[in-house]
Amino acid sequence: MKNGLVVGGELSQRKKLILRSVIESHIATGEPIGSKSLVSKSDIPYSSATIRNEMAELENMGYLIQPHTSAGRVPTTLGYRFYVDALMESYKLTATEIISLNNIIQNKMGELDSILRSASKLIASMTNYTTVAVQSPYGAPTIEQYSYMLLDERAFLLVMRMSDESVSTKHIRVDVTLDDNILRRLTSILNASFVGITSEGITLPMMMQAEKEMGAAGSLISPVVKAIYEIIGKNEEADINFEGLNKLLEYPEFSNVEQMRRVIRMFEKKEDFMKIIEGADDDKVNIFIGSNGELVDNSAFVFKTIKVGGRAVGAIGVFGPSRMDYSKVISTVEYLSNSLAGEQVIGLLGDAADKD
Repeated sequence: MKNGLVVGGELSQRKKLILRSVIESHIATGEPIGSKSLVSKSDIPYSSATIRNEMAELENMGYLIQPHTSAGRVPTTLGYRFYVDALMESYKLTATEIISLNNIIQNKMGELDSILRSASKLIASMTNYTTVAVQSPYGAPTIEQYSYMLLDERAFLLVMRMSDESVSTKHIRVDVTLDDNILRRLTSILNASFVGITSEGITLPMMMQAEKEMGAAGSLISPVVKAIYEIIGKNEEADINFEGLNKLLEYPEFSNVEQMRRVIRMFEKKEDFMKIIEGADDDKVNIFIGSNGELVDNSAFVFKTIKVGGRAVGAIGVFGPSRMDYSKVISTVEYLSNSLAGEQVIGLLGDAADKD
């Protein structure tokens, strides 16, 4: 019992049919749904009076709410949750949608960040909602080779070729007098001991050994390791991106200026999104519906973790109004995440799994 309502409870087949019809009609129109609008539906074989009575009982049970006295009813968070868990029919992706998703995966083989960027744009277009893409630090590129460029007797450019074939550089200025012999010895030490590792893999004994091997130029190691930390430490931070934020403006739920401000503040707090994703079930599509403290009211977030070789490497999700087309969104997110976990993209991480 809550505020005089019998929250939840067993639903008859008639109540389930009417609840599903109300929710799907509200998803399609965004308007409160009355009994008269359901009478015309071919799959509702009940009179307007019967539907009205059932809707009133569904309201007392907490599945529907009447925003205004003379208005129809809209689903509550409980109603949406019951719909997703028990009433929703699975959406079948069209051949065109499947081909589009497959093209992204196949054309971007080995580049998870590129796949997620392209997939985010496509899914935002397919669903007309905002897409959330996360790339986990696992599988982030490491440094595979060091070289240098001598700039002057006190400065040099440390050049680092990454495992994803990109190149990073750091301008380093020191108090030691530099020449090619010193820098060749430095890069030789780095290439022997500081490749293919994460920031956690760089230990104090490693640094002390490198300083010993550098001899009189041992003071070079500290600024060089700091530069290495900055490069691989940046790569080891989870990267979260949003695509199609402007699409939210098409929905009345976000047309209110204050509500949109709340949404923007929520997106700016990326760490909050990360907490939701990291605390969720890795093996299924997760569905969060607003008014639960984690999202702004009248919103929903559907996502699934992407696993490759049994390891979580990212996540793909969709954010929109609580009346989103859950069936289509869930099918799209599930298809993409399952495809990325397949054998055809097992090389996404290269040899990272072997090095872990």
